[in-house]
Amino acid sequence: MCIRDSTKDDDPQLVGDALPFILKLYEALLEENPQNIKLLLTTGSGFIMYANTFVHSEAEMLPPEEYERKEALTKRAKKLYLRGRDYLLKALEIKYPGFKRSLSENNFDQALNPVKKEDVPLLYWCAAGWFGAIAIDVFDLRLTIDLKKAEAIMERAYQLDPDFNNGAIHEFYIMYYSSLPEGMGGDKEKARYHFGKAVELTEGMSASPYIALATTLCIKNQDVEEFKELLNRALEIDPDANPENRLINIINQRKARWYLEHIEDFFLIE
Repeated sequence: MCIRDSTKDDDPQLVGDALPFILKLYEALLEENPQNIKLLLTTGSGFIMYANTFVHSEAEMLPPEEYERKEALTKRAKKLYLRGRDYLLKALEIKYPGFKRSLSENNFDQALNPVKKEDVPLLYWCAAGWFGAIAIDVFDLRLTIDLKKAEAIMERAYQLDPDFNNGAIHEFYIMYYSSLPEGMGGDKEKARYHFGKAVELTEGMSASPYIALATTLCIKNQDVEEFKELLNRALEIDPDANPENRLINIINQRKARWYLEHIEDFFLIE
């Protein structure tokens, strides 16, 4: 099994159990060929996908009484996000020597202007891993101080290929603009614009945009009716209708059911 093929599977537990072994194999291959850009991308994005889908998400759905396990999983997810990000930063440094130094000096134009459209996967996954780690631990000041770097990387990916991977960047911006306070860049209209684009690009066959908007903007606005409508729309999708995205849809539908079952945890319902 390779990571790309696993997205077609219909058994999340089977894939979740197998991925750590695959990722360790990739790391072993990197020891033999540390300059391999494609392998760095596959390894880095794999760690980030695994962290998000099988570690971070599990932590979010644990009951309050399992606080210690929740804390352990979130710490692990943070480490995995950063582990993946570092592989992607290494790949960008190999392709564009001086990239990491320019980024560390907040010279974003110098770091990112040379990057080409073909490198959008590196940019997207690097930023996604960075944001994932920041979202888990907003009190880690050494990490949150780098927020502008992650923002700049994702913005460059969006400039180069806004519709990358059937709207993956649009899905990110749904959560980004929905989650931030208005004074820090939050914008509900932009969130809804990106939601519309993500649904359009996936032809309504991905549960991800519906869950992204429901679990951010709807909760923020305490709009329980739209929350339920969006999650039910996610549940209406047939995972088999889009084999390339089958696994993610199955996992996201499980998440949608969990949110609907725990609706009182997120809304003030009389």
